[in-house]
Amino acid sequence: MSAIPERFTVLLKPQLADAEGHPEHGGALRSATVTHTGRTGSSGFPRYEGDGVQADIDPATRTVEAVTVDGSALPYGWVAQVAEEGGGDR
Repeated sequence: MSAIPERFTVLLKPQLADAEGHPEHGGALRSATVTHTGRTGSSGFPRYEGDGVQADIDPATRTVEAVTVDGSALPYGWVAQVAEEGGGDR
């Protein structure tokens, strides 16, 4: 694995539906800058923490593998995503 990034911005998005009822995720309702803790999370990926968010993130794919927000799981249908480099939403 390549070097582990020091920090990421995690976007928390609710599940919405388009006009045909297909699920789609809207804009981020909350974001958090998380910093590498030096530990590995329960998912086996590096653990990041900050702004009330604990996330295990795969640095190779930039995928959030596990997350808690303010000590709780995300509500059903919500997603946590890593923001695009340069600050864009994805």
